[in-house]
Amino acid sequence: MKSFLIIGVGRFGKHLGEKLIELDNDVVIIDKDDEVIEKLAPNFTDAFVGDCRNENVLRSLGVNNFDVCFVCIAEDFQASLEITSMLKELGAKYVVSTAKRDRQSDLLKKIGADDVIYAEKQIAIKTGIRYNANNIVDLIMLTDEYAIYEIPIKPDWVGKTIIELDVRKKHNLNIIAIKNGENVTAAPRPDYRFSKEDIIMVIGTQDDIYRFTNK
Repeated sequence: MKSFLIIGVGRFGKHLGEKLIELDNDVVIIDKDDEVIEKLAPNFTDAFVGDCRNENVLRSLGVNNFDVCFVCIAEDFQASLEITSMLKELGAKYVVSTAKRDRQSDLLKKIGADDVIYAEKQIAIKTGIRYNANNIVDLIMLTDEYAIYEIPIKPDWVGKTIIELDVRKKHNLNIIAIKNGENVTAAPRPDYRFSKEDIIMVIGTQDDIYRFTNK
Protein backbone atom coordinates (compact mmCIF):
# COMPACT_ATOMS: atom_id res chain seq x y z
CA MET A 1 0.00 0.00 0.00
CA LYS A 2 1.23 3.48 -0.90
CA SER A 3 0.07 6.94 0.09
CA PHE A 4 -0.84 9.54 -2.52
CA LEU A 5 -1.81 13.20 -2.46
CA ILE A 6 -3.85 14.50 -5.38
CA ILE A 7 -4.01 18.28 -5.78
CA GLY A 8 -6.88 19.18 -8.07
CA VAL A 9 -9.69 16.71 -8.64
CA GLY A 10 -11.06 17.62 -12.02
CA ARG A 11 -11.74 14.77 -14.43
CA PHE A 12 -8.17 13.51 -14.55
CA GLY A 13 -7.47 13.87 -10.84
CA LYS A 14 -10.77 12.21 -9.95
CA HIS A 15 -10.22 9.19 -12.21
CA LEU A 16 -6.61 8.86 -11.07
CA GLY A 17 -7.63 8.91 -7.42
CA GLU A 18 -10.42 6.39 -7.92
CA LYS A 19 -8.04 3.98 -9.64
CA LEU A 20 -5.46 4.31 -6.86
CA ILE A 21 -8.16 3.63 -4.25
CA GLU A 22 -9.32 0.62 -6.26
CA LEU A 23 -5.73 -0.66 -6.07
CA ASP A 24 -5.95 -0.48 -2.25
CA ASN A 25 -3.89 2.64 -1.57
CA ASP A 26 -4.36 5.60 0.76
CA VAL A 27 -5.41 8.62 -1.28
CA VAL A 28 -5.89 12.15 0.05
CA ILE A 29 -7.47 14.74 -2.24
CA ILE A 30 -7.57 18.52 -2.05
CA ASP A 31 -9.31 21.08 -4.25
CA LYS A 32 -10.37 24.69 -3.80
CA ASP A 33 -13.92 23.84 -4.91
CA ASP A 34 -15.85 22.90 -1.77
CA GLU A 35 -18.75 21.39 -3.73
CA VAL A 36 -16.40 18.99 -5.54
CA ILE A 37 -14.77 17.92 -2.28
CA GLU A 38 -18.12 17.44 -0.54
CA LYS A 39 -19.23 15.14 -3.35
CA LEU A 40 -16.02 13.09 -3.58
CA ALA A 41 -14.92 12.96 0.07
CA PRO A 42 -16.68 9.67 0.95
CA ASN A 43 -14.70 7.85 -1.75
CA PHE A 44 -11.24 8.74 -0.45
CA THR A 45 -9.04 8.28 2.61
CA ASP A 46 -9.31 11.99 3.41
CA ALA A 47 -10.37 15.14 1.60
CA PHE A 48 -9.71 18.84 2.11
CA VAL A 49 -10.83 22.16 0.71
CA GLY A 50 -7.98 24.59 0.12
CA ASP A 51 -5.93 26.63 -2.32
CA CYS A 52 -2.54 24.93 -2.58
CA ARG A 53 -0.91 28.10 -3.87
CA ASN A 54 -0.93 29.03 -0.19
CA GLU A 55 2.19 27.52 1.36
CA ASN A 56 0.49 27.15 4.74
CA VAL A 57 -2.17 24.94 3.16
CA LEU A 58 0.48 22.66 1.66
CA ARG A 59 2.45 22.61 4.89
CA SER A 60 -0.64 21.54 6.86
CA LEU A 61 -1.02 18.48 4.61
CA GLY A 62 2.38 17.09 5.59
CA VAL A 63 3.39 16.61 1.97
CA ASN A 64 6.67 14.91 2.93
CA ASN A 65 4.69 11.95 4.29
CA PHE A 66 3.22 10.93 0.93
CA ASP A 67 4.94 8.51 -1.44
CA VAL A 68 3.78 10.55 -4.44
CA CYS A 69 2.17 13.97 -4.80
CA PHE A 70 0.20 14.60 -8.00
CA VAL A 71 -0.43 18.15 -9.24
CA CYS A 72 -3.45 17.74 -11.53
CA ILE A 73 -4.22 21.32 -12.54
CA ALA A 74 -2.81 21.59 -16.07
CA GLU A 75 -5.54 24.11 -16.97
CA ASP A 76 -3.87 26.67 -14.63
CA PHE A 77 -0.21 26.38 -15.52
CA GLN A 78 0.98 29.23 -13.30
CA ALA A 79 -0.61 27.58 -10.28
CA SER A 80 0.88 24.25 -11.30
CA LEU A 81 4.36 25.80 -11.39
CA GLU A 82 3.97 27.44 -7.99
CA ILE A 83 2.59 24.32 -6.30
CA THR A 84 5.18 22.00 -7.84
CA SER A 85 7.99 24.27 -6.65
CA MET A 86 6.58 24.56 -3.12
CA LEU A 87 6.04 20.81 -2.84
CA LYS A 88 9.74 20.18 -3.47
CA GLU A 89 10.74 22.96 -1.06
CA LEU A 90 8.58 21.35 1.62
CA GLY A 91 10.26 17.98 1.17
CA ALA A 92 7.82 16.06 -1.03
CA LYS A 93 9.44 12.75 -1.97
CA TYR A 94 8.17 12.50 -5.54
CA VAL A 95 6.12 15.04 -7.47
CA VAL A 96 4.20 14.27 -10.66
CA SER A 97 2.71 17.26 -12.47
CA THR A 98 0.45 17.48 -15.51
CA ALA A 99 1.12 19.54 -18.63
CA LYS A 100 -0.45 20.21 -22.00
CA ARG A 101 2.65 21.15 -24.00
CA ASP A 102 6.34 20.24 -24.18
CA ARG A 103 7.40 23.72 -23.08
CA GLN A 104 5.29 23.40 -19.95
CA SER A 105 6.87 20.02 -19.24
CA ASP A 106 10.37 21.48 -19.54
CA LEU A 107 9.57 24.28 -17.11
CA LEU A 108 7.95 21.95 -14.57
CA LYS A 109 11.00 19.69 -14.59
CA LYS A 110 13.32 22.66 -14.17
CA ILE A 111 11.55 23.77 -10.99
CA GLY A 112 11.52 20.29 -9.47
CA ALA A 113 8.88 17.96 -10.93
CA ASP A 114 10.16 14.38 -10.86
CA ASP A 115 7.84 13.40 -13.69
CA VAL A 116 5.40 15.15 -16.01
CA ILE A 117 2.44 13.52 -17.72
CA TYR A 118 0.39 14.69 -20.67
CA ALA A 119 -3.03 13.29 -19.81
CA GLU A 120 -4.86 14.59 -22.89
CA LYS A 121 -1.96 14.05 -25.29
CA GLN A 122 -1.31 10.48 -24.16
CA ILE A 123 -4.98 9.53 -24.41
CA ALA A 124 -5.18 11.10 -27.87
CA ILE A 125 -2.09 9.22 -29.09
CA LYS A 126 -3.37 5.93 -27.69
CA THR A 127 -6.79 6.45 -29.27
CA GLY A 128 -5.27 7.33 -32.63
CA ILE A 129 -3.09 4.22 -32.69
CA ARG A 130 -5.96 1.99 -31.56
CA TYR A 131 -8.36 3.10 -34.27
CA ASN A 132 -5.78 3.42 -37.02
CA ALA A 133 -5.36 -0.35 -36.90
CA ASN A 134 -8.08 -3.00 -36.84
CA ASN A 135 -9.18 -5.08 -33.84
CA ILE A 136 -6.90 -3.64 -31.16
CA VAL A 137 -8.61 -4.26 -27.81
CA ASP A 138 -6.17 -2.20 -25.71
CA LEU A 139 -2.59 -1.00 -25.67
CA ILE A 140 0.09 0.20 -23.26
CA MET A 141 2.67 2.61 -24.67
CA LEU A 142 6.25 1.70 -23.71
CA THR A 143 8.10 4.22 -25.89
CA ASP A 144 7.18 6.44 -28.83
CA GLU A 145 7.70 3.40 -31.06
CA TYR A 146 6.95 0.27 -29.01
CA ALA A 147 3.82 -0.77 -27.15
CA ILE A 148 2.06 -3.80 -25.70
CA TYR A 149 -1.10 -4.58 -27.67
CA GLU A 150 -4.09 -6.79 -26.92
CA ILE A 151 -5.42 -8.28 -30.16
CA PRO A 152 -7.94 -11.06 -30.89
CA ILE A 153 -6.34 -13.95 -32.76
CA LYS A 154 -7.01 -14.35 -36.46
CA PRO A 155 -9.72 -16.92 -37.31
CA ASP A 156 -7.24 -19.16 -39.14
CA TRP A 157 -5.08 -19.42 -35.99
CA VAL A 158 -7.64 -21.58 -34.17
CA GLY A 159 -6.24 -25.05 -33.52
CA LYS A 160 -2.68 -24.07 -34.46
CA THR A 161 0.34 -23.65 -32.19
CA ILE A 162 2.63 -20.67 -31.71
CA ILE A 163 5.54 -22.54 -33.25
CA GLU A 164 3.45 -23.49 -36.29
CA LEU A 165 2.45 -19.88 -36.89
CA ASP A 166 5.99 -18.57 -36.30
CA VAL A 167 4.60 -15.18 -35.26
CA ARG A 168 7.94 -13.63 -34.34
CA LYS A 169 9.57 -14.39 -37.68
CA LYS A 170 6.56 -13.69 -39.91
CA HIS A 171 5.17 -10.62 -38.15
CA ASN A 172 8.06 -9.34 -35.98
CA LEU A 173 5.83 -9.54 -32.89
CA ASN A 174 6.59 -11.19 -29.55
CA ILE A 175 3.69 -12.90 -27.75
CA ILE A 176 4.09 -12.29 -24.00
CA ALA A 177 0.71 -13.60 -22.79
CA ILE A 178 -2.61 -15.03 -23.94
CA LYS A 179 -5.98 -14.15 -22.40
CA ASN A 180 -9.13 -16.25 -22.58
CA GLY A 181 -11.93 -14.86 -20.43
CA GLU A 182 -10.53 -14.52 -16.91
CA ASN A 183 -7.63 -16.89 -17.61
CA VAL A 184 -4.19 -15.57 -18.51
CA THR A 185 -1.30 -17.68 -19.78
CA ALA A 186 1.93 -15.74 -19.24
CA ALA A 187 4.98 -16.50 -21.39
CA PRO A 188 3.12 -19.22 -23.34
CA ARG A 189 5.05 -22.26 -24.52
CA PRO A 190 5.76 -22.70 -28.25
CA ASP A 191 3.37 -25.67 -28.33
CA TYR A 192 0.43 -23.60 -27.01
CA ARG A 193 -2.58 -24.33 -29.24
CA PHE A 194 -4.93 -21.40 -29.88
CA SER A 195 -8.64 -21.43 -29.06
CA LYS A 196 -11.38 -19.35 -30.66
CA GLU A 197 -11.75 -16.79 -27.85
CA ASP A 198 -8.02 -16.19 -27.29
CA ILE A 199 -6.64 -12.66 -27.16
CA ILE A 200 -2.88 -12.27 -27.56
CA MET A 201 -0.74 -9.70 -25.78
CA VAL A 202 2.19 -8.79 -28.00
CA ILE A 203 5.09 -6.34 -27.97
CA GLY A 204 5.83 -4.63 -31.24
CA THR A 205 6.15 -1.38 -33.13
CA GLN A 206 3.21 0.62 -34.41
CA ASP A 207 4.18 -0.18 -38.00
CA ASP A 208 4.36 -3.95 -37.37
CA ILE A 209 1.01 -3.94 -35.57
CA TYR A 210 -0.61 -1.95 -38.37
CA ARG A 211 0.64 -4.42 -40.98
CA PHE A 212 -0.47 -7.39 -38.89
CA THR A 213 -3.98 -6.14 -38.06
CA ASN A 214 -4.76 -4.77 -41.51
CA LYS A 215 -3.91 -7.89 -43.50
